[in-house]
Amino acid sequence: MSETYVRFSARQRSEHMLVMVIFLLLALTGFPQKFSDAGWAQTLVRWMGGIELVRFVHRVCGIAFGILAFGHMATALALVLSGRSRPSMIPARQDFRDAVKTLRYYLGLSEAQARFDRFDYRQKFEYWGMIMGGVLMVATGLILYFPILFTRVLPGQLIPIAKVAHSNEGLMAFLVVITWHIYNAHL
Repeated sequence: MSETYVRFSARQRSEHMLVMVIFLLLALTGFPQKFSDAGWAQTLVRWMGGIELVRFVHRVCGIAFGILAFGHMATALALVLSGRSRPSMIPARQDFRDAVKTLRYYLGLSEAQARFDRFDYRQKFEYWGMIMGGVLMVATGLILYFPILFTRVLPGQLIPIAKVAHSNEGLMAFLVVITWHIYNAHL
């Protein structure tokens, strides 16, 4: 007899689906802006209705991502503080031992694989990478969306720095999702 375990709640599954849709829309509208000189990017922008619409969709999705991320963190914190959830995504000493044990196993130096709790060290690493990357994307996105407001109190050099950081973090996030998350979590 096989048993079924529900790993994520309906709220968590809905949140993940929403993040996937928003992430895809951000990538679809962000990469043509990052690589605007490329022919494929110009064609894609035309197919999507022009640069004004592409930028509008990107900004709406960025705001939606920021709201979703804030809501996720607030909910997670409230659940932990109320005692209804454990802080299971916080890396612990055991995660470092598990990483070493896994490396030893992959190198053929150990017969035994590491045994994990609900989330392993890779999932925690990816989760915190997404959180920190999300903070960077939201912060730099706001700077790029409201450059005059930010340069009233901060130096003007912040704008090109924010553009490079936002653009490169977006590319890195996309590559991590494609090469790491889809393989480790979904395949």
